[in-house]
Amino acid sequence: MKLQDPARGRLGAGSRMTLLLWYSFRNNYLLSILVKSPAKMTSEWGEKSTADLMSRYVSKEMGYEVPKEGWRICLAHEFKEKRKPFQAKDVSLSNVLEHVGLGIRYLKWWYKKTQVEKKAPFIDMFRAQPLRQIYGAPLGGIGGGTITRGWRGEFCRWQLNPGMYHYKTVTANQFTVCLRRGGQTVYQQVLSVERPPTLQGWNWGYCGEYAFYHALYPRAWTVYHLPGQNVTLTCRQVSPVIPHDYQDSSLPVAVFVWDIENKNDYALDVSIMFTMVNGSGHKDDKSGGHWNEPFHLEKEGEAVSGVLLHHCTTVNPYTLCIAAREQPDREVSHQTAFSPKGTCSSLWSDLITDGRLDSPTGQCLKTKVGAALAVGCSVPAQSRNTLEFCLAWDMPKITFGSREREHIRRYTRYFGTKGDASPSLSHYALTHYKQWESSIEDWQKPILQDRYSLPSWYKSALFNELYFVADGGTVWTELSEDADVSGGVRSENGGLPAQPAVVKEYGRFAYLEGQEYRMYNTYDVHFYASFALIMLWPKLALSVQYDIAGSVVQQDPTERLHLMSGRYSPVKSKNVVPHDIGDPDDEPWQRVNAYLIHDTADWKDLNLKFVLQVYRDVHLTQDNQYLRDMWPVCQAVMESELKFDLDGDGLIENSGYADQTYDGWTVTGPSAYCGGLWLASLCVMCKMARLVESEESYQRYRDLLDRGSAAFDKLLWNGKYYNYDSSGRDLSNSVMSDQCAGHWFLRASGLGDGEYQAFPKEKIQTALKSIFDLNVMSFAGGQMGAVNGMRPEGVPDRSSVQSDEVWIGVVYGLAATMIHEGMWEEGMRSAEGCYRTVWERLGMAFQTPEAYCEKGIYRSLAYMRPLSVWAMQLALNTSQKSQTPSSTNRLAMYGVSQAVSKS
Repeated sequence: MKLQDPARGRLGAGSRMTLLLWYSFRNNYLLSILVKSPAKMTSEWGEKSTADLMSRYVSKEMGYEVPKEGWRICLAHEFKEKRKPFQAKDVSLSNVLEHVGLGIRYLKWWYKKTQVEKKAPFIDMFRAQPLRQIYGAPLGGIGGGTITRGWRGEFCRWQLNPGMYHYKTVTANQFTVCLRRGGQTVYQQVLSVERPPTLQGWNWGYCGEYAFYHALYPRAWTVYHLPGQNVTLTCRQVSPVIPHDYQDSSLPVAVFVWDIENKNDYALDVSIMFTMVNGSGHKDDKSGGHWNEPFHLEKEGEAVSGVLLHHCTTVNPYTLCIAAREQPDREVSHQTAFSPKGTCSSLWSDLITDGRLDSPTGQCLKTKVGAALAVGCSVPAQSRNTLEFCLAWDMPKITFGSREREHIRRYTRYFGTKGDASPSLSHYALTHYKQWESSIEDWQKPILQDRYSLPSWYKSALFNELYFVADGGTVWTELSEDADVSGGVRSENGGLPAQPAVVKEYGRFAYLEGQEYRMYNTYDVHFYASFALIMLWPKLALSVQYDIAGSVVQQDPTERLHLMSGRYSPVKSKNVVPHDIGDPDDEPWQRVNAYLIHDTADWKDLNLKFVLQVYRDVHLTQDNQYLRDMWPVCQAVMESELKFDLDGDGLIENSGYADQTYDGWTVTGPSAYCGGLWLASLCVMCKMARLVESEESYQRYRDLLDRGSAAFDKLLWNGKYYNYDSSGRDLSNSVMSDQCAGHWFLRASGLGDGEYQAFPKEKIQTALKSIFDLNVMSFAGGQMGAVNGMRPEGVPDRSSVQSDEVWIGVVYGLAATMIHEGMWEEGMRSAEGCYRTVWERLGMAFQTPEAYCEKGIYRSLAYMRPLSVWAMQLALNTSQKSQTPSSTNRLAMYGVSQAVSKS
């Protein structure tokens, strides 16, 4: 049977209703074919890797209202592949010889930093974090610090001091269940699969084959079927990470909701005990002076009670709080203090005796001490009941490593700066979390319910990669009254207001390049990640832009050694975009450019990425004040950039070293990546010139664009793709996966056609097809995404330490570009390889790295760039608005094939 598409003329113009009926019929017909023969349209390798994560789960219980979509793993799962971090010893001999000077200079700098200054280097090539395949969704909102809970239940990654991580599993931080029948305890178990050498008086070793974890950030579920008890527990953790919410999203809290299903023919009394140590496993836990106290808070007809754990360090003291709601049919009890050393059998016995704790009054002052909170309820036969806990932490005032300035966290606008907010935070969280969940569900539902066009892995990637917005060492602070974002250069002189309205109202925001690459708002990488902010928290995205713009017009003439070149040059030059806004171990915003490997004043991409983001933000927000404020800054950085057009042909040239975000991959002369960004920037400058009614500027940038586009095609186009660069070196014709980055941003900004077109459409589509055929499908069997550089003969470019890597965030951007161009299947397949490699094969959930190679190694865990997955969603949104039914059908059928393979 041959199906004729009515849009191609068989039925003439037809009515809209006729078309809709036709496409409905055709999709149903194709679906019936797929049901009979799914293997022809599915990626079986992907479905197998998903199934492997749950292959050891033996129970049939699937928990209470656990969503279908997300990342799911059995607590007994073991990842087969164990990768190691990239370190200095992994550099090839040829690259070692090329970078001997860098190695010597870095070693000297590293020794001075770690041994003399006693500071942590912003990048530590000798002590990279080993891969721990344990992390789950982090707890807490945005900018108030985070505590990560592993998928097996561990409290194991801590970022309470801003931007500074430590990776310590605190054994005593646990949930324990107690079941009682007829006044007798019949079952008591720590809900942990571990068997630690401490706390031997507790019943450890829960069988992981009866439990699974499910993450759909900012929520996660753990389902425990209690063997032999006919009881299933579902623990749902909720953090207030809510798009377009600038109040509750800042709160340092998380709620744990325990749904208890009793499938017995008799009632049970069930208690859950939450234990927490005063501290985070850091060495300052032993400093003394920490103390605990019980509390009770009643207001607005609701009461909460629990224990406050005051952590009294000299720098950045804080209070942890474990709390529960008091309700008529719930019994809340506590133990103010217990020692997490030794067997700790007394606490265990206290609970096992009657399902409650002794609840002493008064304070407890000890060096290292834990607290416990128990909540109990009755669960009738064949019924369900619910218990609720909250974990909060209050560190309202912070200093960074230099200790020079005090900063106030965003949430203090609503809960004060005195350090006594933990009870109120807990009360608010326990009485508002249902509203948070309703908002989260309203946001996620349209995407999750789109069964036939969006595959399941994509839905998981889209929401779970958002973890980094909160857990990227993130800080969100109030703008102090004496702060001057402009750097002293006012609007009338090409600068900014001292306190732009958006920054004053919404505060300052910063997140790390990566948990191991400790620089805030690294701008060449933020270029990719920024899609998550501009789509979900646009005011924070604009706040970052104002901070960067203010830094542009400033300068720091202090000379310092740059490690790659061995030359001294200023820390910050005027009218160029900074690489980053500083190191949290120093004084961010005050001292920018913590990165000192290259002198980034000569990088070719930073200025251009600022201009492209400015217009994309204008397009998405329609904020005319923002446009007026940014226009003179954009003009300044474009003037600065123009000096790189050495021959006056309208096209900039790279300088023969790694002078862009690929800072280990040399590029010489006009290049696909930087040249493409330049042309796209000229294009958006033309557009902005028209918006600000500057015809003279329009004509200037138009002339540059026309001449530059001609030179770009002449020097780089080879008939199938744009060459890596035009140097004529042996590898200058490598296929770069990121060669269309400039065009990607034009499409994301509603440009790329007609008057505002920088690249011929047919050439972009041909280049994307070459990238898909070579960088994606000819690399690792098409199952690991797109390698950065590929030779035209189909082998990876191994000329640098980065050309044979896969950069997950780049691949998501590539996929977005393909989707913009109607190449939905190719885009989805490219991104799918990255998701399945990271989340299902390598055990890197909630620590997506910057890069991995085909075999053996990865680089820089928990990295900013993969937030670019939200660029894919923007592309899908744009395509759905602009494409015809026949063109959108390809994506629909890709989703159908994925859905059928799971049915």
